[in-house]
Amino acid sequence: MTQSVQVSDLKVRHRKMWASGDYPAVARGLIPGLGQRLVEATDVAAGSTVLDVGAGAGNAAIAAAERGAHVVAVDLTPELFDAGRAAARARGVEVTWEEGDAEALPYADQSFDTVLSCVGVMFAPFHQAAADELVRVTRSGGALGLLSWTPEGFIGRMFAAMKPYAPPPPPGASPPPLWGSATHLEELLGDRVGGLSCVKEHALIEGLSSGAGFRDFFKANYGPTIAVYASLAGEPERTAELDDVLAALGDECLEDGVMRWEYLLATATRS
Repeated sequence: MTQSVQVSDLKVRHRKMWASGDYPAVARGLIPGLGQRLVEATDVAAGSTVLDVGAGAGNAAIAAAERGAHVVAVDLTPELFDAGRAAARARGVEVTWEEGDAEALPYADQSFDTVLSCVGVMFAPFHQAAADELVRVTRSGGALGLLSWTPEGFIGRMFAAMKPYAPPPPPGASPPPLWGSATHLEELLGDRVGGLSCVKEHALIEGLSSGAGFRDFFKANYGPTIAVYASLAGEPERTAELDDVLAALGDECLEDGVMRWEYLLATATRS
């Protein structure tokens, strides 16, 4: 099998994974403010051109459009766009929705004043290829803004907990939460950006009353968790083990009915 066929198959599987469950329910119900936080951090201006990479249902794209920007939301999984279009209509803004791969963006060099990704591009498996594309399509002097779960935070710990139960990643792929490491970002972006600022913050998550409740919500709605459980089909003992591991992690991180999910907010200027 050629490398191009392997990559194509990988992208098909990633699209299927994110189309499973109900990721818009996760974004809308648990982290609705993160897109707005990223847009504020990059100071998106009215009339500017903005690209939201790995946009999903458009948490960041819609927030940028509300500032009067001309926004393109690109994602490998267009099945998520219907929810995004509905949300944009409800908030009275226009967003252009386009299917595309973060590792091979379908745009010319320096096409956008601001390029954003809110817990999106971090899930592209080949980090350097994705970082190269983010920089390439940002105009010289333009802003780059990334919001990513950290390895040490709750979502990073969740992925680490699921790893022993998941199929091995493809050769050359890197773990998503590495995007939440300032050192990793510095290596990915290099001297092609200036003024790189990396700040750790927390999303306060309410509405998950127990570790078991968190686990069951993610089993039903979050594509990566759904995919891990699907890989355990026919293995009831390992499935039960993972059930216990995720419920325990959720209970450990719940305090008075609230979770704190750490993320890295990174902003920079294209050189």
